[in-house]
Amino acid sequence: MNASAPLEIPAYLLLGSNIRPEVHLSQALDLLRQRAQVFAVSRVWETPPVGTDGPLFYNAAVGILTSLPPDALKRRLLRPIEAQLGRVRTGDKFAPRPIDIDLVVYASEVLDPEVWQYAHIAIPLSEILPDLRHPQTGEPLARYAARRAQEADCRPVAPPGWPTLSRPPRPSRA
Repeated sequence: MNASAPLEIPAYLLLGSNIRPEVHLSQALDLLRQRAQVFAVSRVWETPPVGTDGPLFYNAAVGILTSLPPDALKRRLLRPIEAQLGRVRTGDKFAPRPIDIDLVVYASEVLDPEVWQYAHIAIPLSEILPDLRHPQTGEPLARYAARRAQEADCRPVAPPGWPTLSRPPRPSRA
């Protein structure tokens, strides 16, 4: 191993869109692949919006490797991709959007506790990070997501050009 090589840390992202989602999700994934090493991609899930009566969302989880810390990853990679695809952040957290890219897990740390609250996060993320454990109960994300999938109105969809589920072994951090 090259001693000067930066440490590549797994980061797990949630992509969401409810404005032309079949186009914007694929474009976001293409841009991520151009700018980062993508090692896992979930299926796309159609989910109802949270906190509003807007159009249905498409959501997917993506695993990337990065040497950037979380704030720099958001500032240098995620926000520029959102802006390139037409995202304008407003005070309305639930407003319709062409793309939303959230950093939900960094290394083994859950940065977004809503992973354990919302089906639209838990279900796609469980496809690429099934063994993530709830911090209090120890329940694996795959089991939690399976239960949520039965309760929530979520279904897998296959937008044109979206890859099939890819879940290679988690990269070594050594």
